[in-house]
Amino acid sequence: MIEDVQSLLDEEQEQMFASQAQATSTDTFNYASYHTLDEIYGFIDLLVAEYPQLVSKLQIGETFEGRPIYVLKFSTGGNNRSAIWIDTGIHSREWVTQASGVWFAKKIAQDYGQDSAFTAILDNVDIFLEIVTNPDGFAFTLSKNRLWRKTRSITAGSACVGVDANRNWDAGFGLAGASSNPCSETYHGKSANSEVEVKSIVDFVNGHGNIKAFISIHSYSQLLLYPYGYTEDPASDQEELDQLAKSAVTALASLYRTRFQYGSIITTIYRASGSSVDWAYNQGIKYSYTFELRDMGYYGFLLPASQIIPTAQETWLALLVIMEHTRDNPY
Repeated sequence: MIEDVQSLLDEEQEQMFASQAQATSTDTFNYASYHTLDEIYGFIDLLVAEYPQLVSKLQIGETFEGRPIYVLKFSTGGNNRSAIWIDTGIHSREWVTQASGVWFAKKIAQDYGQDSAFTAILDNVDIFLEIVTNPDGFAFTLSKNRLWRKTRSITAGSACVGVDANRNWDAGFGLAGASSNPCSETYHGKSANSEVEVKSIVDFVNGHGNIKAFISIHSYSQLLLYPYGYTEDPASDQEELDQLAKSAVTALASLYRTRFQYGSIITTIYRASGSSVDWAYNQGIKYSYTFELRDMGYYGFLLPASQIIPTAQETWLALLVIMEHTRDNPY
């Protein structure tokens, strides 16, 4: 347990302020620091400018407060190829996920054509990466409340703001494992897909029609989870999902010996209704997973910036296992 939360918050702010120098390229960007929304969006623009044949920026929506919702597309060509979806930061206080997303983006761009194993993945499968899935909430963690989790939409008749964007999906929506109280951190919203941050992904994934893996990255607890969260009924592909999860966490542990547990959401962590990976699986996207990154709770959502790169590096090894399996097992 953290004995002095304020001291950690102060240290985090000092470190961010010290690293605010404007990056002129993705090579000079500080991946070992947390960044503001504008800095992350600036990084996205730099990446697209440096790798124009490989990376493009798509705007898939606009938040409740009017911020753009961006997705990076990594593709080596071809129309409507099989694709992998990765999102980070749907819970805005989970800063290490968004910082890892930035690191993943650079890793994907620089490794293509350099790393043969990864090149063989991207030659066959597109990758969509949404680094800041909840821009309004993330901006609020930077300006007002570092531990804010939800979106920033207004609920009619309530003074409480925001919806848990990972309880707002049309998969067991409103069942046990989410709250109907607008003041709760797990408030599911007035209806499935009521949050534009969720609806934008739903429309994009459904419109694409060929997403084969859907990976949502959270923190913390060191877990790799697959459906379901809203029911104890096993996923029809549970055996394959479980074996793949085992392989992924084994690869992850090979770097820094970080141990992850794995299993279905409901049996491994808790009952949760209206989650993104349950929705994705119900849409026929077999390889649907949620990561819960470092740590086990000592720092929790306030993971020191010194752990960003090690966290991203080890998680990347697990992602590679899932991506290779997705490529090699078409359905």
